[in-house]
Amino acid sequence: MTKKKRFKPVPFFSALLTITFYFILNIGGLQATEITEPAKPSIQWLPENSTVNPASSTSGRITISGESYVVAEGKASYYSNHFHGKKTANGESFNLSHFTAAHRSLPFGTSVRVINLENGKNVVVRINDRGPHSRGRIIDVSPAAAKEIGLFGNGTANVRIEAFD
Repeated sequence: MTKKKRFKPVPFFSALLTITFYFILNIGGLQATEITEPAKPSIQWLPENSTVNPASSTSGRITISGESYVVAEGKASYYSNHFHGKKTANGESFNLSHFTAAHRSLPFGTSVRVINLENGKNVVVRINDRGPHSRGRIIDVSPAAAKEIGLFGNGTANVRIEAFD
């Protein structure tokens, strides 16, 4: 008759404890690095009588002309209908029939003219949310605003935005 080998907990837990302390000591030696904010778009101040066309670039860089408005060009998209009734970043409920939009940095309540560069149509929307969360886009508009400027069927379009004080 063979004798069963019994599990011996002392060596097992001793080894586990040794490995645990080893990792704790190694992790404790790592230095915490400071988390920095992502880079904000560069802003260029121009005098009111400037002859530079701030919207001539499609780089998406924000330019402030005088102190009256912000101009940027880039891709725009629109919200899906399934966001209807959900809370926006400023706390109000999203309504797909209102002329609202999401922008990463403009203050809530800012009025923004969105001009579709492909057909020249424009609409004024109010910023009430943060986004867009898709890379390469500068603004998300509501479906009502998207229909107004001919963006609804295409999904995205090149636009110019002019944000008023």
